[in-house]
Amino acid sequence: MTDDTEIQRKKLRIRAWRRGFKEADLILGRFADARLDGLSPAEVDDFERLLDENDADIYAWIIGKEPTPDQFDGPVMDALKGFRVDADAAFGDGPKE
Repeated sequence: MTDDTEIQRKKLRIRAWRRGFKEADLILGRFADARLDGLSPAEVDDFERLLDENDADIYAWIIGKEPTPDQFDGPVMDALKGFRVDADAAFGDGPKE
């Protein structure tokens, strides 16, 4: 891993935890902590683009309240949706739809 990639991942972890929307913080922050190092460079870039979007929109896409736009409907969103389900099961107190 290059230094630039490591710096990018550190910045994304901070951004994922400081969304300003508690439910988004919990899903995105936990996801970043658990899975960011396993993402390919292209997937890290996709995650970064996703974090540029509105928290309420991201949350609605993850929980399935709204359809995911085509530009975000891919491996990273699939991983986030799966992570959310896994986290709900593990913590027993996941986001309510």
